[in-house]
Amino acid sequence: MKDDILIAKVSMLAGKIMLESSAETYRVEDTMNRIANAYGLENAQSYATPTGINFSADFAGVTNFIRISNRGTDLHKITEVNSVSRKITAGEVGIDEALKQLQEIDNASFSFPAWMQIIAAAFVSGAFSFMFGGIWPDVLPAFITGGVSYGAMLGFSRLIPVSFVSDFLASVLIGILAFIFIHIGFGANLDRIIIGAVMPLVPGLHITNAVRDLLAGHLVAGLSKGTEAVLTAFAIGAGVAVIFVF
Repeated sequence: MKDDILIAKVSMLAGKIMLESSAETYRVEDTMNRIANAYGLENAQSYATPTGINFSADFAGVTNFIRISNRGTDLHKITEVNSVSRKITAGEVGIDEALKQLQEIDNASFSFPAWMQIIAAAFVSGAFSFMFGGIWPDVLPAFITGGVSYGAMLGFSRLIPVSFVSDFLASVLIGILAFIFIHIGFGANLDRIIIGAVMPLVPGLHITNAVRDLLAGHLVAGLSKGTEAVLTAFAIGAGVAVIFVF
């Protein structure tokens, strides 16, 4: 029984890290089951949703539950957990060592600093502005608008823990800056500047994960992630539309 509890703890910790890092739910369940099977639980049952994990050592065993409250995007952590999982299935890591490694991954922070994210968002905005039909005079305004708005989104997300609100406010700022730049003659195409600047905010990963979960048969997770992506896209569009209305 003690071993079953430890195995469940390792499996659920791996699933928790992956879900909090925006992994697909089918991948989370598969990883948890592989870890449990590698440590001798042949009938382990796992069920993951974007907001929680259920795990049982057997069909009729005690069910363990953990709630997922904070979710972000950290593909590095997903890769690290996958690496530990492969070592476990290959028999290279004992259960105590696996738990220690997963705890280190859970406590680590692989995110880039905010200033680097802002610079990256600025370059992405300028590039997408040109890619979607803009001309060279549109690149620099999109660069500035995208960087400033993404930085504002990071700031809003710390003050308001609702991602839709921070995306909405950042989009409002995009519309304001784009109109100001066009008004003073800094840039040629308003729509191309806005399109480029909103691209760093677009929930591309959520849309991809929703489709992949639906294709894998995880209807609850796929629909919930798809709904979240649609609401985020609506918040972005509404923020820009507010400026056009007024």
